[in-house]
Amino acid sequence: MDRATLRSLAAKLFADVAACSRDGEGITRESYGPTESSALALLEGFAQREGLRTGRDAAQNLVVSLPAEASDAAIYVGSHLDSVPQGGNFDGLAGVVAGVLCLVDFRRKRAQPPRPIKVLGLRGEESAWFGKAYLGSSALLGTLTGDDLELRHRSDPFTLADALARTGVDVARVRRGERLFDVAGAAAYLELHIEQGPVLESLGLPLGVVLGTFGVERHQVTFRGQAAHAGSTPMDKRRDALAGAAKLELEIREIASRVGEGAVCTMGGVITRPGIVTSVVETAECLLDQRHLDAAKLAEMLSNAEAASRRFAQEEDVDVEWERIWNIEPILFDEELISLADEAIREVAGESHRLPSGPLHDAAEVARAGVPTVMLFVQSLRGLSHTKLEDTKEEHLELSVQALDRLADKTIARVAPG
Repeated sequence: MDRATLRSLAAKLFADVAACSRDGEGITRESYGPTESSALALLEGFAQREGLRTGRDAAQNLVVSLPAEASDAAIYVGSHLDSVPQGGNFDGLAGVVAGVLCLVDFRRKRAQPPRPIKVLGLRGEESAWFGKAYLGSSALLGTLTGDDLELRHRSDPFTLADALARTGVDVARVRRGERLFDVAGAAAYLELHIEQGPVLESLGLPLGVVLGTFGVERHQVTFRGQAAHAGSTPMDKRRDALAGAAKLELEIREIASRVGEGAVCTMGGVITRPGIVTSVVETAECLLDQRHLDAAKLAEMLSNAEAASRRFAQEEDVDVEWERIWNIEPILFDEELISLADEAIREVAGESHRLPSGPLHDAAEVARAGVPTVMLFVQSLRGLSHTKLEDTKEEHLELSVQALDRLADKTIARVAPG
């Protein structure tokens, strides 16, 4: 496919999907909601007009495919269709559009691929709607739990189970933990995604290869002191819970710096009580997020933060409690596919760069199920995502489609019989 045709098709697809999901100045495609369904239908219609096969899998994800010369295990290419509220149009969608365009190019240039290639438009990857990420891929892989299904929508009075049922998912099978995806029938999973960070832009590079997704430790840390009158309590007599929290907020930055190699720590929220200007803070509830690609270093970060919190609690004469909210181990992608992705990027862009992913992606869930997996990143302008300001250069999107196309060819050759 020549560059002008590629640019025209991509621009139309992005514009059409944006038109059905515009929310003020941003983009909203709700997980397992009507705007996500509209995006799915638009891409499905485009694929059908291009002579591609379309369907829905058992989790009501979009599946676009090409007939193949043989019925061997398929190469899967995927990303997600939903967005955060008033986010950007490329987060997730860029990977689905790129995958579909790769199939269009394949069909226009070649009769049939040597093995099946299937593009997945996955639903419900964003945790903004029900508090849990990658719903569509988790439903397929049997990792949604009964508790997950009872998660409530962020603003409406219904559960995840209700949302799945409305779109035609067999919730009983999901509740039983059935694996609805044939892992043995997947030779590889390839995902293109915007970087959502500033690394590639800072290096002046359009594309990069993802080594894996960070492991995450997420905790609520609660400091407990004693409420007392702000006017009559001497400074050296106070048991100020917020003082302990404030010290920990500063220390986690030092912990991340010491551990290094991409370590990140974030105190994403602090709630104080009684929360009035005339009282010393009695309780400070903090939300702490720690991430690293190395499991041992992630454990070291957590241990250091716990030790620091106890030290600060003693210094401020307060108590401290830790409660784990959620965690996931680091997921490393397939080394051979990483090398093939490096080759593909160098062939279309001249230079490649390897980097970890701090955000989580469907690719991590697929890799955890045992499917050889790799991701490509395309540069995000100003490193911004999950905002209406999210953007990626048109020429970089073109290069990403070309790189994904070459990676698919290389992957097919890698898994070919004999």
